[in-house]
Amino acid sequence: MCGRYLITSAPEALRALFRYLDQPNFPPRYNVAPTQPVPIVRMWEGERRFALVRWGFVPAWARDPREFSLLFNARGDTAAEKPAFRNAMVRRRCLFPADGFYEWQADGSRKRPFAVLPKDGKPVAFAGVWEAWIGPNGEEVETAAILTTDANATLRHIHSRMPAILPPEAFADWLDCAGVDARAATRLLVPAPDDLLVAYEVSTAVNRAANDSPDLLAPVTHAAPVERHQAADHAAPTQRPARARAKVDSGQGSLF
Repeated sequence: MCGRYLITSAPEALRALFRYLDQPNFPPRYNVAPTQPVPIVRMWEGERRFALVRWGFVPAWARDPREFSLLFNARGDTAAEKPAFRNAMVRRRCLFPADGFYEWQADGSRKRPFAVLPKDGKPVAFAGVWEAWIGPNGEEVETAAILTTDANATLRHIHSRMPAILPPEAFADWLDCAGVDARAATRLLVPAPDDLLVAYEVSTAVNRAANDSPDLLAPVTHAAPVERHQAADHAAPTQRPARARAKVDSGQGSLF
């Protein structure tokens, strides 16, 4: 499932896609990891708003977040039934802005990381849920998890699951917790179209969360061949080199 992802589009591009009121400014991230602050889009007082929350869901009923298992993913097909996510599926659904993600393929005793990116180089939205945990002393922590679905044909040979990617026309229904119930929302969580993404092997440097640079997107030169009929789809996208050469704005790194 999705244990690392990317947010590399300019703030203006994300604002245009998600249509939230806020005008945040933030640097690109090439290796977002669980427990880090991440941006989500949610409904707040009837409007779409940008918010920073911790990636790693904590239910409101948990006694202590430090003692609760790290839930950074949730199966979309069963989230509405699970005690940890049931209330959030009803009342607190959100979107995760993203420019792709990483997945690991089991290969004997090791795992090979793959970058999975939109073919057109544009940002996408992962379906998610969020929650606010309030401690005994009034402290509040907002957290979120990415929902997953079955892998599509592009990902199936790498992993059986993938993030549930919602098309723009589904944003309104997913975020409308008052008008669209959890059962109807669950029906939106389907595998991405087979022609939406490309996947290619990258360096194991991505395994270390401290590594966060465009170099992580470079294809490995010793990658094993993929299925022959998918070989063209698994080449590195032509749009990425320009982005990979971009300088990371370290001046605002504390946002994430």
